Amino acid sequence: MKKGNNALLCDFYELTMANGFFKNGFCNKTVYFDLFFRSIPDGGGFAISAGLEQLAQYIMELHFDKEDIEFLRKKNIFDEDFLKYLEDFRFTGDIYAVPEGTPVFPNEPLVTVKAPAIEAQIIETFALLTINHQSLIATKANRIVRAAQGRTVLEFGSRRAQGADGAVLGARAAYIGGCKGTACTLSDRLYDVPAGGTMAHAWVQMFDSEYEAFKTYCKIYPNNAVLLVDTYNTLKSGIPNAIKVFKEEIVPKGIKNYGIRLDSGDISYLSKKARKMLDEAGLTDCKIVASNSLDEYLIRDLMMQGAKIDSFGVGERLITSKSSPVFGGVYKLTAVESDGKIIPKIKISENTAKITNPHYKKIYRLYDNESGKAIADQLCVYDEVIDDSKELTIFDSEATWKTKTIQNFTAKPLQKTIFKEGKLVYNLPSIDEVQSYCAEQINTLWDEVKRFENPHKYYVDLSPKLWEIKNQLLKDNKYI
Repeated sequence: MKKGNNALLCDFYELTMANGFFKNGFCNKTVYFDLFFRSIPDGGGFAISAGLEQLAQYIMELHFDKEDIEFLRKKNIFDEDFLKYLEDFRFTGDIYAVPEGTPVFPNEPLVTVKAPAIEAQIIETFALLTINHQSLIATKANRIVRAAQGRTVLEFGSRRAQGADGAVLGARAAYIGGCKGTACTLSDRLYDVPAGGTMAHAWVQMFDSEYEAFKTYCKIYPNNAVLLVDTYNTLKSGIPNAIKVFKEEIVPKGIKNYGIRLDSGDISYLSKKARKMLDEAGLTDCKIVASNSLDEYLIRDLMMQGAKIDSFGVGERLITSKSSPVFGGVYKLTAVESDGKIIPKIKISENTAKITNPHYKKIYRLYDNESGKAIADQLCVYDEVIDDSKELTIFDSEATWKTKTIQNFTAKPLQKTIFKEGKLVYNLPSIDEVQSYCAEQINTLWDEVKRFENPHKYYVDLSPKLWEIKNQLLKDNKYI
């Protein structure tokens, strides 16, 4: 991907629309867009927002260089005055977003853009690709981490990712979701995601014997000795040779951080046998790492079977979110300004799931003061404030007879101001801060919401004011 300037990393229609906006005098017309998603990957109870840092970097660097403009000129469809306008193009609008690591739900704006029409339109593709991709991987990673029940999960998927950025930024997103590290060295250098690794089968095959391969490795890396024991025969060769080498090279040095890795076969059976062999040899400190096409369902099954595994390396099924590989975020116009007034806009479809929530909005998360758990989210018009000193009745916007009155709660706005008049005003947190925040926020969700199958539906309701506006727009357009 082109570094420092990705202005042309957009759908071509964004440029044809921008040219049309320019010719129709919409250059300075302020519009509002929401970036949101409609369904949770894998049928889960929640997703995790990620990718905001890369969106912020893109916005700060966004411009069209001479080569970009000359490329567009050769298309012979763009107005010359529009191309001159692009010479000085910079983003000057406002962006509000849910912080990275926040549990999020369908139809609530992860990002809200308030900007001149051309600026808001041109950033659509990049905003979607970075939020979609990293939110997808962070969500999948967290499912896997929760399945591991406190055991370490490492991201091992670089070689199976969809391209370089998929590997590098996928590792970043996986770390946000709860993985403790990655095999991807570049992710460590660029994003401080701890990288680590020991050996592949090729190391063992290079030596005349498995024993020699293990002994040589332990001499070179005594403090990072995790031996891959399934190159030839796990139980008859790999583990016995590992035990012998550990007793010769590791235990005498007083090192307690060492282990073996299982990468094939019946992982549950082999781990139990391995644990028994290691313990009988007095190597109770030796850890067992498992890899080989794992995901949350396989890890959950291994846990249910009593597998003796201390940590997991998870690759292709994490980095590609194989079981549900599309996040499905969309970017929709919700309002425009006219004569100083904000005019709500709505997209209507015969597919009711695609009908949008109109207007410039804010979103509140409602927390129970006794348990600290999240009760529901409420979408409000931008000028509404929830008074949490009073009881509040919320309702299902699709089944309005379903209501709930809540008391003793705290209402917190979810979005933060990221850009104001084109300037970054948000202090981007470190990757470790994002990971910690993510874990804290997931702890505010009820266990029923965190189930893998048939999770409890977490409600994202509309305020009465927003519901009335939406209903009136549907009536005005003869939909109801």
